Amino acid sequence: MRSRPPKWLAAAALSTLLSGACIHEPPQPVDEEVTPSLGELTEIPVPALAPAGEPHLEASPGGALLMSWIERSADDDRASVRLARYEEGSWTDPVTVASGNDLFVNWADFPSVHAFDDGSLAAHWLQKSGPGVYAYDVRIARSVDGGASWSEPLTPHRDGTSTEHGFVSLGHREGSTDLEAVWLDGRNMAGTHDGHAGGDMTLRWARIDTEGVIVEEAELDPRVCECCQTSLAMLPSGPLVAYRDRSADEIRDVALVRRTAEGWSEPRLVHDDGWRIEGCPVNGPQVDALGSDAVVAWFSGAGGTLRTSVAFTSDGGASWSAPIAIDGGRPLGRVDVLLLEPDKAVVTWLERGDEGAEIRTRVVGTDGRAGPAVRVGGSSPARAAGFPRTARLGDRVFYAWTDPTEPPRILLRAANLEE
Repeated sequence: MRSRPPKWLAAAALSTLLSGACIHEPPQPVDEEVTPSLGELTEIPVPALAPAGEPHLEASPGGALLMSWIERSADDDRASVRLARYEEGSWTDPVTVASGNDLFVNWADFPSVHAFDDGSLAAHWLQKSGPGVYAYDVRIARSVDGGASWSEPLTPHRDGTSTEHGFVSLGHREGSTDLEAVWLDGRNMAGTHDGHAGGDMTLRWARIDTEGVIVEEAELDPRVCECCQTSLAMLPSGPLVAYRDRSADEIRDVALVRRTAEGWSEPRLVHDDGWRIEGCPVNGPQVDALGSDAVVAWFSGAGGTLRTSVAFTSDGGASWSAPIAIDGGRPLGRVDVLLLEPDKAVVTWLERGDEGAEIRTRVVGTDGRAGPAVRVGGSSPARAAGFPRTARLGDRVFYAWTDPTEPPRILLRAANLEE
């Protein structure tokens, strides 16, 4: 089997595309009367101690904002997954979820914490499983006391290979305490150089009960892009999973699979972009849902045209709208998206501005109308800037990202949703 290109090859190809391609001018969503709109952004101090980065945000059912991140030791190679809760204008003291010098720390593949309806939590992180550069496992732990203590970690995959396992998304069905996890699984790369030079990356799913028992598991796609984020949203019928697929001729468009009453669907493309790229662009999609309504956001460089787009569904993912371009003409991707109402979403992405890269956000509707693009803050196209993450808590949208200046730190801002 042909060896797959290293990760840097895609980065180099994307850099060439950014600098040399004819940049498209997307349709301009100019209707500034779209509501809800985003109000003025305010900065919120965070309890993360620099050097820190790779934040993840989630709004808990109990009405708190959960932020997890990675703190690095200034003295050695030790790293810690940390968690704090923001509620009624203040933070709880941070707690440590996991710590050690064997954590796999990556700018694009970072830990998360997920909240259940009963207030319990699940967290995931990555841990080295062997001497190979890409030999690491997914580790998951549960907490029933708000993060003060954690269960013994478990591994949702049982292949036992020293290969790459990561890019995890977590979720649960309403009222259930079973955890549903999706990840990229490199078990079919076993025996290759560093477990990362041949074979196909797969997309896998598991449902895990509160005792750590894997109740169900499945392979969802046997060949996917090697290092783009996955994303999971929960529909009434079960999980809706977005990811970047990989065809035999290296077309790497965004695909979806969903759980129905008949079981898992076959993978289907959100849109036939036709992006052929010889290596992973490290730029995955994001999906969010309210009931059977959902939205997906993604980045593409098909045909030398850079584009950040969204599409909507109102039938649980059975059909999707045509893509709506939301960028300003020079996007870098790194998207996130929140479905505010069945017909409106707020999307966040990285855009190359006049003075470097910046994080932008805007509200967009199913009819293609959108509010103005708002600058959240300055950033960088460098890997150290990571991926901005968003969450909605009540009538506020929160934005967290890594400021890659030395030492790196986490920034958090929030905007009110205004009618």
